[in-house]
Amino acid sequence: MFNRFALVIVFVPLAIVLIALAVANRGPVAFTVDPFNPGNPALTYTLPFFVFLFAALALGMVIGSLATWFRQGRYRKLARQRAIEAESLKQAAGRPAASAASESVLPPPTP
Repeated sequence: MFNRFALVIVFVPLAIVLIALAVANRGPVAFTVDPFNPGNPALTYTLPFFVFLFAALALGMVIGSLATWFRQGRYRKLARQRAIEAESLKQAAGRPAASAASESVLPPPTP
């Protein structure tokens, strides 16, 4: 229920703003990759401005996601080490490895 509420409250207004942004910025803009020779037609791309805005937004999201993923790597490594230690402690306590492997750290999914 909360997911639907968040969808309506956050994503619907965001979609409306992005659509309005795309409609307002549909004029062609030249984007030059070569700053030393801006007149070079081989390295100049002319597209609607909203394409560049959305591309910058997508690139920022990808870079931010990768930075977060790399930053949290040590915590994932620590969780793997703790899971291995827990399994070795269960085996040392005399429990068979099959029952230790069948136990999940996470609760079962709810339908």
